[in-house]
Amino acid sequence: AVLSAGYNAFETGVRRLPNGTMQVSALTRMPGVKAEMVEWWFSDFLRTTEHYKWWHPQAHIWMDWENKTPGQIVGASHLVHEYIGPELMELRIQFVPPEEILGSPTEAPGRSVVCARAGLLEEPLNVSRMCHVIRDTPWGAEMRSIFWMGEVAKRDGDDEVASIEGLVGNLAIARMLLISEQDAVYLMQHAIEEMGYLSDLLPALYAAEHAESTSPGAPSE
Repeated sequence: AVLSAGYNAFETGVRRLPNGTMQVSALTRMPGVKAEMVEWWFSDFLRTTEHYKWWHPQAHIWMDWENKTPGQIVGASHLVHEYIGPELMELRIQFVPPEEILGSPTEAPGRSVVCARAGLLEEPLNVSRMCHVIRDTPWGAEMRSIFWMGEVAKRDGDDEVASIEGLVGNLAIARMLLISEQDAVYLMQHAIEEMGYLSDLLPALYAAEHAESTSPGAPSE
């Protein structure tokens, strides 16, 4: 369903899945944007806290990167402080091959897929999974954002390892007790807002950056 063409019955909203996780979905329409622009934003452009604040001026506070290679996103971890609802969250968002989460080939013309494990920054614990699927449209692009809250795993460096935290945290009853519908709504609202800001700033930003690199006198590749 995450990679399906057309539209699903559940594109924006929150719902409790049978295993206790909360699914958060948000569909963002992005006029004038293309999938490759979003990919460029993550892999090339987003480098400083100033850039990060452009993405959501009210909620985004601070960022840094870990294991970041220019032009790549898989293998990097985005370290952030951001408000989700009223709470300041300190998170480590580790980008992984999309197939790890979606379990099927994700490459297709006019489509970009960005997936990650999201966890606590100050503790070696992951708590959710997330994917952004961006597809080109005749008028721009659409982003389908999906979060699965309650996917718990202990971290050892970049690896997830077996642990009592994971065993207990992934019980349906634990997920139902620890993750509220309000938490999920706050995350949905945050996603809608930040991707709306991104949609507004990306076309001009992308055009300006690429105009500089192709202007007369610019070094050729």
